[in-house]
Amino acid sequence: MVTIKMVAERCGLSVGAVSKALNHQPGISPEKAAWVRQVAAEMRYHPNAAARTLKTSRSKNIGIIFENRLIHEFFSEVLEAVRACLTEKNYDMTFLNSRESQGMSYYEHAMQLQCDGVMVVHGRTRGALEELMNSDIPLVTIDHILYGHTAVVSDNADSFRKIIPYLVQMGHRRIAMVHGEDGDVTRLRVAGFHNACRECGLEIPEEYVLEARYHEPKDSGLATRKLLALKEPPTCILYPDDISILGGTTEIERQGLSVPEDICCFGYDGNRLSRLLRPSLATYRQNTERMGRVAAEELIQAIEDTKCYIPRIITVEGAVQPGDSVRQWDRGGKSGEEKQDHELSKE
Repeated sequence: MVTIKMVAERCGLSVGAVSKALNHQPGISPEKAAWVRQVAAEMRYHPNAAARTLKTSRSKNIGIIFENRLIHEFFSEVLEAVRACLTEKNYDMTFLNSRESQGMSYYEHAMQLQCDGVMVVHGRTRGALEELMNSDIPLVTIDHILYGHTAVVSDNADSFRKIIPYLVQMGHRRIAMVHGEDGDVTRLRVAGFHNACRECGLEIPEEYVLEARYHEPKDSGLATRKLLALKEPPTCILYPDDISILGGTTEIERQGLSVPEDICCFGYDGNRLSRLLRPSLATYRQNTERMGRVAAEELIQAIEDTKCYIPRIITVEGAVQPGDSVRQWDRGGKSGEEKQDHELSKE
């Protein structure tokens, strides 16, 4: 087995200097530290986790709480960014479970695995987190807030101050919203939608705002059916995510209509699928890479600078991603090009 002493001898450095390089600590130049890590990798050096924990009082292991399916694009992209950042910083990550059947809580599982810190990427059950929240283990959450702990959140409310003006600029005034099930994120988005519409001078009928579960195309399809049945249906429908929108477009096509000629659709998330669909999907792209990286960096800082670290709420902004599912619309229902052709034909 390759030891740190063997790596130090190969590099012609002291064991202390090599240790600083491998653990991303100050006291060695970034260039030399990168070279030491390269040599260690070539020698297939692997630090002894147990010995490292005894010496540094740290395991370099981060516990991840994720109470959802990994197939959800938003969370999988965030987790990939977390993993990449932790790897760069020489940390590992392990998924934690609340093993209630065995009488083990998240906190107990984190202690069993000697986690230096815990990241809550998706945790619905607040009660299961209480013990962990009240412990001394550094904790960072993603896209929801736990009092007294750092939270890295998307701009769920303010995102609509970009979305609604964009749609209004495209000529839309009858805008409907199909939102996800009740929760902190949904409440922020719904409030943000209504505020942005008010700022743009839009009056939104009550029947234009409907609920459907996140990531469930069938639910969004049923909501779309209700919207299309209205005496004055919307010209554009917002959906809770880029997967749910598939249910909406399917229902639109089932009724003999097409996107964007007869009605426009706008998604949320900006995942890879949105760039592959035809017509390409207009959506709000969340910056999942930055969210994951910032969350990882904040947790490491909380672990390594415990005395000075101050928890905070960090908002990561996204951006409107234009697409062909939203076209220019005039009040008569024709696009700008159609209107021009119509006027020329009259001449």
